[in-house]
Amino acid sequence: QVQLVESGGGLVQTGGSLRLSCAASGRTFSNYVMGWFRQAPGKEREFVAAINWNSGITNYADSVKGRFTISRDNAENTVYLQMNSLKPEDTAVYYCAADRYFGVLTHTKGYNYWGQGTQVTVAS
Repeated sequence: QVQLVESGGGLVQTGGSLRLSCAASGRTFSNYVMGWFRQAPGKEREFVAAINWNSGITNYADSVKGRFTISRDNAENTVYLQMNSLKPEDTAVYYCAADRYFGVLTHTKGYNYWGQGTQVTVAS
């Protein structure tokens, strides 16, 4: 069974940085796509970034391009989301997601495995 555990959320000032981690277990993830999504209060869950574990191909939402970087550590079975130049509108619960796929997926419906989420709050 795939398990995803996020960590690294917290409170940060505008312009600050955070690095989220997603520890993955239960499978060999070489044929998986890993994604980060976020959900703000009263809003739908939205795509942030994704990476194909095997190829390293990435995709980002326009709202985070140039500020966020997704990466993976094969030895640690961990996916990271480095978030720089944070804005108040980045405030949300951030979720890690995974599924078996050869490319990258940007929609929630493409993922069957989800973590419990980690809160990111950016103070103005």
